[in-house]
Amino acid sequence: MRSSEGRQPSYIDVRVGSRIKMQRAILGMSQTRLGEALGITFQQVQKYEKGINRVGASRLKRIAEVLGVTISYFFEDSRPAGAHAAPSGTGHDLISFLSTPEGFELNRAFAKIADARLRRQLASLVTAIATTDTSRRPSSTVRASMNGPLACLAPSHRPPTR
Repeated sequence: MRSSEGRQPSYIDVRVGSRIKMQRAILGMSQTRLGEALGITFQQVQKYEKGINRVGASRLKRIAEVLGVTISYFFEDSRPAGAHAAPSGTGHDLISFLSTPEGFELNRAFAKIADARLRRQLASLVTAIATTDTSRRPSSTVRASMNGPLACLAPSHRPPTR
C-alpha cells in the first residue's frame, strides 16, 4: 500500500474536494451526514474535501448522487496545470470566488437580506469599494451611495461630537 505522506495534493484533487465541500454546505449537510450516506467516516470526507485523499470514480458517482449534482459538476471550471486563468471580469472569476469560504459566506448572508433597497445599497457600496483608486480616497460614488442604513460605513462618515 502506498503512503500519501509527503505527496502534495494535485490541483484537480483539491478542486474536486472544494466542490464537494461547497455543495455539501449549500445543502446544509454535515460531513458526518455525508459520510454516513457514503458509508465512510467524517474524517474521510474531510480528507476528500481537502484533496488529501483522491476520490475514486465509483465513490465520486455516489457523492454526486447524494449531493444531487452530476459528476461533471466537480470538474466545472477546472484548468489543467499551467493553463492561464480566464480574463478578469468573466464568469470564471465569479465561480472561483463563490468557491471560497468568504464568497460562500458573503453570498449566503446577502441572500438573507430581505430588504431589496438595502441589498442594492450594499451592492453599490461593494462596487464602489472595488473601483476606488489606489490612493484609497473615497470617491464621489462611495459618498453618493452612502445614504440610509449604510451611512455609518461611509469612509467620510464622522461620528457626532459631544
